[in-house]
Amino acid sequence: MLSNPVTPIPAFTRPVENLLWYYVLKAVLTTIAFPITMLLLYFRYHTIRYEFSDQGIRMSWGILFRNEVVLNYGRIQDIHLRSNAVERWLGLARIEIQTASGSSDSEMVLEGIPDAEAMRDFLYSRMHGAADAAQQPKGDLASVLLEVAAELRLVREAIEKNG
Repeated sequence: MLSNPVTPIPAFTRPVENLLWYYVLKAVLTTIAFPITMLLLYFRYHTIRYEFSDQGIRMSWGILFRNEVVLNYGRIQDIHLRSNAVERWLGLARIEIQTASGSSDSEMVLEGIPDAEAMRDFLYSRMHGAADAAQQPKGDLASVLLEVAAELRLVREAIEKNG
């Protein structure tokens, strides 16, 4: 079993090497289809890229058919950690992220994460931070809106007085 280096979460951009070993084991189980399966999983491993920004997560993979998923932290509804016996043996876990899209499938599945529990906690903190930010108005915008509301009250009072 290979070791997983610890990388700060926002700087994490590539899956760990253990994911490639997991893909090899997965491909071996396909027996006769091993060459095709291994080729597909090999290219998936080498093209997976993660990007964690202040607004959300971006995941991309693929050579011929490029796939890209961008997910804002505010859209995240639920986060699941899943791992089978082989993944646990290799120190891996899948992080399944669900949104309110109405689908029972995960919107995004993060694989090859060095510390899945820390990533889950990071995502929960960003998810709750995005919800808190959406509920609280920005400082400058709030003061402008309060001034507009005060002006509208004065206009309404003037109209009532004259009308």
